Order: sequence, then structure tokens, then C-alpha cells
Amino acid sequence: MRLSPKETLTEQEIKTGLKYVIGDGLATEAMNTLTGGAFMVAFALLLGANNFEIGLLAALPTLVNVFQLISIWLVRRYNNRRAISVICSLLARTPLIMIGCLPLMGGVTTIEPVIFFLFFYYLFGSIAGPSWNAWMKDLVPESLLGSYFARRARNMQLLNVLLSLTLALSIDYVKDHFPQYELTTYAVMFISAGLAGVIGAIVLSKAPEPRSTLTNGNIFRLLAKPLKDANFRKLLMFNSAWIFAFNLATPFFNVFMMKTLGISLSYIIGLTILSQLASIFTVRMWGVFSDRYSNKTILAICAPLYILVLIGWCFVGIYSRFYVNLALLVLIFIASGIATAGINLSLTNIGLKLATRNESIVYLSAKNIVTSVFSSLAPLVGGLLADYFTSRKIVINIEYTGPKINKVLHLISLHEWNFLFLIGAVLAFISLEFLVRVKETGEVERDEVMRVMRSSIRNNLKDYFLIGQLIGWQEQLWGIFRRTLHPERYPEKKKIEK
Repeated sequence: MRLSPKETLTEQEIKTGLKYVIGDGLATEAMNTLTGGAFMVAFALLLGANNFEIGLLAALPTLVNVFQLISIWLVRRYNNRRAISVICSLLARTPLIMIGCLPLMGGVTTIEPVIFFLFFYYLFGSIAGPSWNAWMKDLVPESLLGSYFARRARNMQLLNVLLSLTLALSIDYVKDHFPQYELTTYAVMFISAGLAGVIGAIVLSKAPEPRSTLTNGNIFRLLAKPLKDANFRKLLMFNSAWIFAFNLATPFFNVFMMKTLGISLSYIIGLTILSQLASIFTVRMWGVFSDRYSNKTILAICAPLYILVLIGWCFVGIYSRFYVNLALLVLIFIASGIATAGINLSLTNIGLKLATRNESIVYLSAKNIVTSVFSSLAPLVGGLLADYFTSRKIVINIEYTGPKINKVLHLISLHEWNFLFLIGAVLAFISLEFLVRVKETGEVERDEVMRVMRSSIRNNLKDYFLIGQLIGWQEQLWGIFRRTLHPERYPEKKKIEK
């Protein structure tokens, strides 16, 4: 296959190339679904992984991001982002096939061999990432960044929904009727994931690459340049603080549901699908508004909503009735899907937007390397905190005692996992202060965007009623946050007496 870049691309070549990128996205999503999320956690627990090892599995994807320096060196050496991205993707996806082969040969009885091969899977993936991001920045027209990647994410999430549900039902059936083949089932999943990833890399190789102009200089001096960019540095501060708070709690949601609540994989995947559907129905809206206004504004809307999600997790498990907890989890997962759709889209796009064209790979690599430190530390710290709080508990109840009725109302019950979720919410709340300082071209006041969004939601009340309610709740939280940190800039509005 020819992987050399072209001096210029025609409109038709760009249009065709964008289709190939979506094709690779679908194959990659199939690979990630088969080996990630609840399935990876269930596989790890089956092999006897402890909290720290679960945290290590969550940390691996970002722990290896320091190797993105290799990607910068390769791009500067060969100036061929497509070749680097495709070849490293092929090398990254082969270890998944090897993990799948180990149980079939009787080689997997603990989590350690899995962690070993996953290290190389994430290592080569981290090298492929920056070259892919820089390639996409030049391939995708800037005016279509939000809507294009929103459409790509929507298609990937639809595939995730269908595949996840099928896999969850299949695994639970095998677990209930043929438990001796449960490990074999995961082996087949890993092999299928590796093959899907290889197919995706081959499809990606067909997308064209416009030749880029690279700057010369010492690689470490180049990496220091984004850090000297005051506005980009503010983005790094917010991104690092946010991702630490996010990864402190998020990797342990599935562990909490499996180990503490005893929820089956089918229920967990069903809840995950609800979250994916919420993302699918809203990611296009976030993409349109991010193109029309700014990514920062979308973050200012979605981040407080996700903080409410983290707080909601603190109340899961307080009541002993399964369906009460399930109803709360349904609300939490729907709100999470709406919020993360906007957050993930905006964090990706704002990094692409603030990076200079000729040095985009340097800017994006610096961003990934810096944030990876906090992203990889967070789940490791989370695992240790979960162990620390295992023997600690805070319970607050309201008790009513009468002649005929004795009633206890549980208000708060914090234990190992709930402590972790509350700490994550507090840290996420603090990180929003850094977002205020970031400047983005075309930025529009958040209140103005909220007004337009509420108008759009009213025009589509049937489809967006729940979204409108969630946006209203998080708007109140954001107002409290602003008045708490900056009372002089955002005084509380007084009612005008008639």
C-alpha cells in the first residue's frame, strides 16, 4: 500500500478520505467495546485482580503517553503521518490477539500477563495517536470539526450499543449455563477485537494525507513552546485538573456495581447503552453549538452536569431495594451520557483549535503528555483510596419513633466507593476555575448560548424535555459556583419589589 502524502488534495479526495476515517472509527470502536469498559473489568475480576490492579488497567492508556515523543521524532524524520499512524496501529492491535490466544493455550490464570501485553497495545497506540491527530487537523476542514467528529462519534456509539448488548447477554448466558467456558469467551472476544483493529488500520491507510510543513529545532525546545503559550498553558491546567478528577472515580463505577451491588453484566451493559443513547441523541447538538459558538462554552455547560453525576453516585446503594438503586442509576447514566458527549467532543476540538497549524503535532503531544501524568495517576490513587476507605464509613440518618411507626430515613452512607466519588466531584468542581481563564476564538458568553439552547429545546420539546431539565439544574449549580469563587463579579440577583 502507498502511504506517501500529497502536496494538495481535491475536494473529492477529502470527502472520500473522511469516509475512510469513519470506517476506521467503527472498526476501532468494535475493538474497544470487545476489550474495554465493563468487559475488561469483568475479565480482570475473573482473573482475581485487586483494586490497585484495576486502577493500573485504567492508568495504562495514559501512563504510556510519554512515548508520544517518539511520534514527534518519527514525524519530523519522515514527514509521513499516515504511515506512522497506520503502522503503529497495526503493531498496537496485534497484542490483543496474543492475549486472546493465551487462555486457549492455558497460559492465563492471573492478571499479570494481560497487563504485560496491554502495555504494548497502549504503547504503540500512544505513538500512533499524535500523528493521527495532526493528520486529522489538516484533513478535516476546521469549519466542520465539531459536526464531523460528532457524526463520527454518533456512528461509533450506535455500534457500541448493538455490540455491547449482544456481548453482555452472551457472557451472562455462558456464565449461568456453561461457566467452564467463561474464560474462553473472553479469549474469543480479544482475538475478534485484534482482528477488527487490524481491519480498521487497513481501511485508515486508504485515507489521503496532505503534506505538512514542519519546523526544525530541538524536540524538547519544541515541546516547551506550547508551555510558553499562555492560553494553551491555561487549557493544559484545566484539562489536567479535570481529567484527574474524572479518572479518580470513573474507572471504579463498574467495580462498585459488580462487587458491592452485585449487579449482573447484562444490567450494567444495559445502563451503559442508556448512556450511549443519551450521547447519540445529543452529540450532534453539541457539535452544532460548538461550531457555532465555542468548545469552551459547551464545556462550561456539560462539566457542571457531570459533577452532578458524580454526586449522584454517592447516593447509590443507600437503600436496600434493588429497583430504587436501579432507578437512580438510570438517571445517572442518562445524565452522564449527555454530559460526556459534550465534554469529550469539546476537549478534543479545543485542543485542535488552539494548536498552531505547522506545529499541531507538537502542541497536541505536549497536551497529551502533560495530561497523561494526571490521568494515569488518578486511577492508581483511586485504587489506593478505595482500599483506605474500605474499613471507614460515614452514615447520616433521620429516625422517627412513634407509638405505631418507627421509620429511619437514610440521607448519606459513605463507604469505600462513595468516598471516592465524592472526592472526585469536589476536585472536578475546583477544576472549573481553570476553565474560566481559557480564551477561545469565537467564544460566546455561556448565558447567551444557554438562552439559544433553551429556545431550541422548546422548539423540540418532545425530544429534548429531559435535556432541558438537566441543563436547568446544572445552570443553577454553575451560578452557585461562580458566586462562590467570584462574588464581586457575579453578585446574587435580588428580586425587585413591586
